[in-house]
Amino acid sequence: MAIGVWISLIGYFTIMIVIGLYAMRKSTSSSEDYMLGGRALSPKVAALSAGASDMSGWLLLGLPGAMYVSGLASAWIGIGLFAGAFINWIIVAPRLRAQTVHYGNALTIPAFLANRFPTQALPLRTVSAIVIVLFFAVYTASGLVAGGKLFESAFSGIFNFGGLTDYGSGIAITLGVVLAYTVVGGFLAVSMTDFIQGCIMMVALILMPAVVLFGEGGGGFAQATQTLNEVDPTLLSWTQGLTFIGWLSAVTWGLGYFGQPHIIVRFMAIRSVKEVPIARNIGMSWMGISLIGAIGLGVFGRAYAVRNGLPVDDPETIFIILADLLFHPLITGFLYAALLAAVMSTISSQLLVASSSLTEDFYRLFLRKEASDKECVNIGRVCVVLVGLVAAVIASDPESQVLGLVSNAWAGFGSAFGPLVILGLMWSRTNGAGALAGLVVGAATVMIWISLGWNGEFMGGPGVYEIIPGFIASFIAIVLVSLATSDANEYQAMDHG
Repeated sequence: MAIGVWISLIGYFTIMIVIGLYAMRKSTSSSEDYMLGGRALSPKVAALSAGASDMSGWLLLGLPGAMYVSGLASAWIGIGLFAGAFINWIIVAPRLRAQTVHYGNALTIPAFLANRFPTQALPLRTVSAIVIVLFFAVYTASGLVAGGKLFESAFSGIFNFGGLTDYGSGIAITLGVVLAYTVVGGFLAVSMTDFIQGCIMMVALILMPAVVLFGEGGGGFAQATQTLNEVDPTLLSWTQGLTFIGWLSAVTWGLGYFGQPHIIVRFMAIRSVKEVPIARNIGMSWMGISLIGAIGLGVFGRAYAVRNGLPVDDPETIFIILADLLFHPLITGFLYAALLAAVMSTISSQLLVASSSLTEDFYRLFLRKEASDKECVNIGRVCVVLVGLVAAVIASDPESQVLGLVSNAWAGFGSAFGPLVILGLMWSRTNGAGALAGLVVGAATVMIWISLGWNGEFMGGPGVYEIIPGFIASFIAIVLVSLATSDANEYQAMDHG
């Protein structure tokens, strides 16, 4: 492995850890500092932190891999996500920023739900915290799988020592660096590193497709289009070979945004409600450019591979293969850092949200109600490590698919929390009983749907993405149970919220 690659990667790792040490001195003196950065994020940091936390290794591995295999038909996932993210910024962001402060200065989503629906405070807080920890263990594992695949593909044989494979070493190194800056620096470190990581990811997704198309061996847009038509004309069709169920399962990924704790917690931390539109514009611009780049990488990466006889055993590694083949080692190292940035930005956010729930919604709620802020910060650090280790165990199977793990966890959060967040913020008739029903029904529907395999095959036809039945069932449960029960105190609280 060329020295230039190591220089780039070591430089990247060093910057991340230095930011963690800076944040430790700046903003870890209280629970609000450690878990929300003192609610003082600037619009640009909040925007790119939300975007980088959202996209993860899925953006550079999962989506390009799907595009490589299926062509433009898979782009509907990106379109659905873009629409969902935009609506999330419009509907949820300003309301959640205002209402989490109004309802007892809640630091976590479970705490907000408990304060918003006091008649079911304890069960809501407990169940939502369980859902967060459970699905984040799976979600975090998807990021570690991406890190493992990078080391397995890019550093073949180098890290085979001490009983570990390249894949296992990749998981260990990725998790180790993330834990280093997350444990010491908390939310501020995570958000600042997300900002830098988001910039790196966007540059990589502009650079890579451009070189694949117009660099040596690329042949330009016309040649790439001709090659793809020769391989399979459906690769350049948005609809050919795509069933209505397949299209619906792709675009409904956007429903998941309303219930992703690691994303919407950024809305809680922005400096003020007035700055939400600025953050939205920055975030959506970043997301649009990055998605177009990922789609172009997958489609035109296949054309390049075919024209140049390039073997691609795992489509999800096309980014890694092209980074190693087409660029100077220093640039290759930068591109590897972009992939690690995508992975680490999401892992760190997920670990912090999961540990915050364990600390605030279990430890402080059941074990040590009188715990000081300093004690809770230290317990939060321990929980970050514990959740990370559980995720590493889940990720230990090298056959794991990034997109599959992400889709399951994404659907779980979107169905459990999405309808509840929307209705809780916007419909005053929502009450505690309805909130609890929606939370349980949404999570249970997703888990049952996956266990029955209906996301792969349904009634003899193509599978239905589990977020569709989960989101609908949760929404209906909240509305019906809320209408069947009542609590005037909760309505009054909402009217003044």
